Amino acid sequence: MSLNIFFVCSIWLCLFHYSIGARVRHYNFDVEYMIYKPDGSEHVVMGINGQFPGPTIRAEVGDTLDIALTNKLHTEGTVIHWHGIRQLGTPWADGTAAISQCAINPGETFHYRFIVDKPGTYFYHGHYGMQRAAGLYGSLIVDLPKGQSESFHYDGEFNLLLSDFYHTSSHEQEVGLSSKPMRWIGEPQTILINGRGQFNCSLAAKFSNTTLPQCQLKGGEEWAPQILHVEPNKTYRIRIASTTSLASLNLAISNHKLIVVEADGNYVQPFAVDDIDIYSGESYSVLIKTDQDPKKNYWLSIGVRGRKPNTPQGLTILNYKTISASIFPSSPPPITPLWNDFEHSKTFTKKIIAKMGTPQPPKNFNRRILLLNTQNSFNGFTKWSINNVSLTLPTTPYLGSIKFKLNNSFDTNPPPEKFPSDYDIFKPPVNPNTNIGNGVYMFQLGEVIDVILQNANQLSGVGSEIHPWHLHGHDFWVLGYGEGKFKQGDEKKFNLTHAPLRNTAVIFPYGWTALRFRADNPGVWAFHCHIEPHLHMGMGVVFAEGVHKVKNIPTQALSCGITGKMFFKPGHY
Repeated sequence: MSLNIFFVCSIWLCLFHYSIGARVRHYNFDVEYMIYKPDGSEHVVMGINGQFPGPTIRAEVGDTLDIALTNKLHTEGTVIHWHGIRQLGTPWADGTAAISQCAINPGETFHYRFIVDKPGTYFYHGHYGMQRAAGLYGSLIVDLPKGQSESFHYDGEFNLLLSDFYHTSSHEQEVGLSSKPMRWIGEPQTILINGRGQFNCSLAAKFSNTTLPQCQLKGGEEWAPQILHVEPNKTYRIRIASTTSLASLNLAISNHKLIVVEADGNYVQPFAVDDIDIYSGESYSVLIKTDQDPKKNYWLSIGVRGRKPNTPQGLTILNYKTISASIFPSSPPPITPLWNDFEHSKTFTKKIIAKMGTPQPPKNFNRRILLLNTQNSFNGFTKWSINNVSLTLPTTPYLGSIKFKLNNSFDTNPPPEKFPSDYDIFKPPVNPNTNIGNGVYMFQLGEVIDVILQNANQLSGVGSEIHPWHLHGHDFWVLGYGEGKFKQGDEKKFNLTHAPLRNTAVIFPYGWTALRFRADNPGVWAFHCHIEPHLHMGMGVVFAEGVHKVKNIPTQALSCGITGKMFFKPGHY
C-alpha cells in the first residue's frame, strides 16, 4: 500500500469508527450587525441570530454539524472558521475566504457540513477581513460519545470564551492599518468574558489603585458578569478559549489552583498552577477544587500579558452557593504577572506535555521550512512578512485553483523556505522593504514537515512581539522552544518522547519555536499569526497537500473569481 493511500485510508477509518451512533445536528445561523452593550457602552457588533457572542454549538465525537449560514450584513461578505476542527474530508468547510471558499455574499446562504472527530474545547469565528474583531465568534464544544467518560473526574462544568473589545469599529481599524502611514489600533478598551465586561468602572474598585468608580449593577444588564456558581468540596471543569483580536491574557482564580488537563482539544499530562497564560487561538480545560472557605466568594481575573497593558482586568466571581452571589470577595483580585515577564510565560508553556498514550512525532522529517517573522515596509505601507513576503490573498480560492490547475490565478513560484543565514534578528532589518505575494507551500501527501518559526526585531527601535501561530486542518507536535536564532544542533533540544499536540503555538520575543506535523489531510490550509491586525497586514502562509484527492466540493464554495466563471451550475465537483 502506498504512503498516500495509507494516510487517506487512515483518515476515513477514523471517521467511520466514530460515525457509529452519531447524529446530524442542524443549525441556522443568521450573521448580522446589531446594537449592543458588551461593556456597558453601546456599540455596533456582529452577532448571530441576535446573540452576542454567537450560540454555543455542542456535539459529540462523530456527529455531523450542518450549519446553514445566511449573510444578513447587506454590504459585505462573510465566512466562519471552525477553529480546531480538522475538517477531515471536508476542506471546503474550513471557512477561510480565498483559501477554502468564496466569501458568502449578502443575502446568500452557505451550508457548512462536517464531522467533529475529536473531543475538546473549540470555538468558531469570522475569517474574512477583521470580522473576528467585530464580534463574530462563539463556542464549539465536542463531548465524548455517550457511554464514554473522561479520564479525569469532575462534578460540573463552565465554559469561558475570552475576547477583547474595541470601541473603534473593525472597519475603521482596517482602514487605519492599511493607511500610509499606518494608524495602529492601540489597546482594547475592555476584556470580555462570554461577551461581558465593564468599561469605565470596576467590580473591585475598593481594591483598585485607579480612579475607576465601583460598577453599579441592578441586575439583568447585558454587561453584567456571568457568575460561576459552585458547591463546596466539588471538582469543576472550566473550559477556556481565547478569540482575542490582539491581547494575550492571563487567568487566575483567588486561592484556587488550576489543574491543566487539555490544550487545543488534546489531553495533556495534568499539572497544577496558580494562573495560566492563554494566547489568541488557544484553548484549555482546567480543573478546580472548591475546597476554600465556603463563607466567601472569590475573584476570577483576566489580565493582559505580552504587551504593555492599557486595558483593565476582566473580572467575574466564583460564588460558593452557601452564600449570596451579591457579596463581593473580601480580598483584591489576583495580580496579573508583569506584562513583560516572559520567563513566567515560558515556564508555564514548557510544562505542557502530552498525556501518556498520545501519538508521538515521527523521529525524522522529510522537509524543513524556516519562517522568519518580520515587520517591514511596502511602498510606505507597514506590513508583516514571512521570509520577506507579505501575504495577499487571490480572488479565486486556492482550493479550486489548485484542484483544477488554474495556474494563472496565483503565484505558482514556491515561496522561500528559509531566510538569509546572516540575518541579525536582534536589530531592525537592514533592508526594511518587503514583497507581497500569494505563493503556496506544496507538500506531498504523507510528508512529515518541520516548521521553525523564528522571531526577530521589529521594523524600528528595539522590540520583538509575541506571535501565536495557528494551523488549519491539522494538529502539530510542539518539539520545543529556544532563545535567539535557530542554529544547527538545536535539534538536540527537541522533545520527541512527550511532545504535546496543539493547533496554536506561540513564538516568544527573539526566540524560535519548532513544530512537526504530517501532511495527511488533503486540502489547502492557512497557517498564520492569530493576532487579527497582524494577519490583516500579511502575517501568514498557505500550505497545500493532496488537493487532487479532494471530492464533493460544493460549487457555491467556488462561485467567485475564475472558478465562478467555470462552474455556474449547482452541484459538487
